[in-house]
Amino acid sequence: MQDWLKMTATALGQGIGSGGIDPGALTETYLDAIEAHPLRDRIYARVTQERARAEAAASAARAAAGRRLSALDGVPVSWKDLFDTAGTETEAGSGLLKGRVPDRDARVLANATAAGLVCLGKTHMSELAFSGLGHNPSTATPPCINDPAAVPGGSSSGAAASVAFDLAAAGAGSDTGGSVRIPSAWNDLVGLKTTVGRLSLEGVVPLALKFDTVGPLCRSVSDAALMLAALEGGKPADLTGVSLKGRRIALLETVAFDDIRDAPLGAFQDAVIRLSAAGAKISRISVPELEEAMALTTCLYTSEAYGLWKDVIEAAPDKMYPEILQRFRLGKNHSAPEYVAAWATLEKVRRVYDAATAGFDAVILPTAPILPPDLERLNTDHDYYVTENLLSLRNTRIGNLMGLCALSLPTGVPSCGLMMMAPPDQEAALLRIGAAAEAALA
Repeated sequence: MQDWLKMTATALGQGIGSGGIDPGALTETYLDAIEAHPLRDRIYARVTQERARAEAAASAARAAAGRRLSALDGVPVSWKDLFDTAGTETEAGSGLLKGRVPDRDARVLANATAAGLVCLGKTHMSELAFSGLGHNPSTATPPCINDPAAVPGGSSSGAAASVAFDLAAAGAGSDTGGSVRIPSAWNDLVGLKTTVGRLSLEGVVPLALKFDTVGPLCRSVSDAALMLAALEGGKPADLTGVSLKGRRIALLETVAFDDIRDAPLGAFQDAVIRLSAAGAKISRISVPELEEAMALTTCLYTSEAYGLWKDVIEAAPDKMYPEILQRFRLGKNHSAPEYVAAWATLEKVRRVYDAATAGFDAVILPTAPILPPDLERLNTDHDYYVTENLLSLRNTRIGNLMGLCALSLPTGVPSCGLMMMAPPDQEAALLRIGAAAEAALA
């Protein structure tokens, strides 16, 4: 028998559909693996055994009757601890929300449940989702699959670890500045950042609503396509017959290679060679105006984040990890006129970027310019923490600022991802070219 724990969500769904895999047995296999894993408490904040078993039993009955709800009906997945779960604590990795129990599921969780997915539990995350590192002294810091001394990437840190350590078939996360793509890259997974507004934020603990998005962390592009369909209650993208031949791809040079480390650079350069060998036509482009947009990041993100959270934070600031508290409080430094002007500038740069990239099927760049930083040094060296946190999200943030959808793919080099970006609401096209790129990079 195949090792179910290492199979893609797509393959598990196919196995259930063919009758070779029983959803109840599959869920018990995952629950047993979670219970036995020495790092389970660093990955899962809470495991929802009763819910998982009930959902698996219902899925098994549907499969036996030939009435499966979706291609992933019966497949067990994890949920980042900012998605509301009815009757189960949702604390967003923060002591500020300790004991918070919602009375209904987040809309995307309800959609996934309606598609038959099995909820295994809630995964640890960066506090209030405001860090790309995945380090959280307030609750737990999940492990990185490639380096036990390093952080896993955030803020969907536990979501990535649950899949990388074979404790979930896929994970649901969120991405405001890179929080799906960074942990995906550093744990050799596929991560999809969706377009703002594509997936519902109802019942999702917010960070910055103008940038918040929901997205999956998976083992394959096919998994990402099926997870997207489940999260939104729609149909998955058709990934048949994909090819890179004749595809026009822009290699974005602006900002993305500043201060890049050797390993991510080498992995990216090798990946570009393989994409070209598969038939992609790659052109190097620069968009100098992007630097103007990147300079607005602190104003745009911290103003909104602090505006949403200041009353809760200032009522009990001692409950927060000081590095995250300090980051939120940067929002105090920006006036309303400055924030409005920043958005006006950002919209102008978006128009320039759209014009510069029109005609290309995708834009590529390294997902992250650095490897996962050392956990112990992050605890003792403030300057290192600030530098690595900003660098971790630097490249991914381009996609958020420009309002794009984006996909991170493993390159085959540990903790080094290749990112593909496409215009807003073009997830289906992005997933198709991503599937072709996945095959070229395998």
